[in-house]
Amino acid sequence: MPAAPSPPDDEGMNPTPSRRNLIAGGLAASLLGVVAPRAAATAASPAATTATGAPRGVAFTHATVIDVERGRRMADTTVVVRGDRIARVGPSAQVPIPPGVRAVDLRGAFLIPGLVDVHVHSSFPNIEPALYVANGVTTVREMSGRDELHDWRDQADAGELLGPRWVIASRIIDGAPTIWDPNLVDVVEAGTAAEGRVAVRDAVAQGADAVKVYSRLKPDVYRAIVHEARRRGIAVVGHTPDELDVAEASDLGQASIEHLFTVFVATSRDERELRRRIAEIRLDRGDYNGWFNRLHPIDLQAMRSYDHDKAARLFDRFARNGTHQVPTMVMHQALNHARTLDLSDPRRRYLPQPILEVLDRVLRDWYLAGRTPELDGEWAAKSEHQLQLIGAMHAAGVPLLAGTDTGTCAVFPGFSLHDELRQLVQAGLSTADALRAATVEPARFLGDRRAGRIATGAPADLVVLAADPLADIANTQRIDGVVTSGRYLDSAERQAVLDRVAEEAAAMSPDAVVAGCACHGPVNPASV
Repeated sequence: MPAAPSPPDDEGMNPTPSRRNLIAGGLAASLLGVVAPRAAATAASPAATTATGAPRGVAFTHATVIDVERGRRMADTTVVVRGDRIARVGPSAQVPIPPGVRAVDLRGAFLIPGLVDVHVHSSFPNIEPALYVANGVTTVREMSGRDELHDWRDQADAGELLGPRWVIASRIIDGAPTIWDPNLVDVVEAGTAAEGRVAVRDAVAQGADAVKVYSRLKPDVYRAIVHEARRRGIAVVGHTPDELDVAEASDLGQASIEHLFTVFVATSRDERELRRRIAEIRLDRGDYNGWFNRLHPIDLQAMRSYDHDKAARLFDRFARNGTHQVPTMVMHQALNHARTLDLSDPRRRYLPQPILEVLDRVLRDWYLAGRTPELDGEWAAKSEHQLQLIGAMHAAGVPLLAGTDTGTCAVFPGFSLHDELRQLVQAGLSTADALRAATVEPARFLGDRRAGRIATGAPADLVVLAADPLADIANTQRIDGVVTSGRYLDSAERQAVLDRVAEEAAAMSPDAVVAGCACHGPVNPASV
């Protein structure tokens, strides 16, 4: 095995100013990059009509501030916001309200830092960005790497688009043949070490914030990618290759690992046999669903042969190396319990019909195709094992990050991050631990140690809650207001944003091209 460099950290990174100062360090990735027509925010979009500045500032008085780092409540506190930064935090009796600053009395309310979703796929600039913000998600890590996403980020930075802070990974770098169709998905095939190194150089030239690796890379190609990325000063994130020991990926410094996929086999006492079976898998280019279904029985055997001692050693290694894990349990729950998904979920009103049609067809033709009651039971059992893995990793000190895989079935932009927090608590995290996984932990991971907290000098990203999230993590959904880069949306303004998104979703043409969602390609829904 090549010498293992130390895992990436955020020292020596070069974050860019203002809203982009979170972009520096380790960035994660997973599913895909999709080519789609560029779409700019227009004056009619929720973004353009609401993304105005807050020139004089806002003072939130008499709030209960949640100190997420220490898991404590700071009663009767005033938070003064000027521009895109928090100017002062302290006891309300000791913090005067500056002249001209709007005062908002938050007696009985709670303030938490803006939330971070570290795993999203976005399709339309007038849909997902506003939904993220309206749900208190003020930073996202985008996994598609499409060119137009950089335009959206620039528009958000300029105040032209109501959207979160954006971190954007590269296009997928997969093996050859890739499990995606290159005619539909903007994927880079790297079948040799030389091609892997070129892919890294191209990602850097294209402005990616991290290199996104994928499941079908051969181990030697993966190692070449990691070494080239280290030379170029860019983090490696995403899946770990099917044929590579996930422990080696950790030792090599992969910054984050998504979805728990390769953790199943690595914690099995039958690992040697299972790796032999994985090595025998042969797939045609574009056969993503075949890949997923071929791995299911292997995962099932790994789950049944789980080795607690082996898992403990692996998780200690992750913790020692600082290898972040992004479980995306809401995605897994939808897959594992596909037959019982609620297709009348009221959150569907915020998604355009093209997305809904694609997601529903994916559910029918991918998730449920060939499912028997016996298979339903097997998939459901996976959920319990995944929660067990998360709890064991947390107990071992493995850093966990909250991500949703927004863009897949029954995962809703912004809304589903709150579901993910509940899943983390179900796995054994405390409410404070879950909040940290969506605030201070991703802030550190992304390279800004001032973010993810409510403190003087921190980014002015805040969520106003009607109830205490430390008492019940479900209270993160009881949103009464959001501050994004200093712009305050009160309850009425927030609802107006949601209403406009619903109107635009309903009005969108059924022939619109869908990019970044679970279809994983720029397709007309009728063709799926």
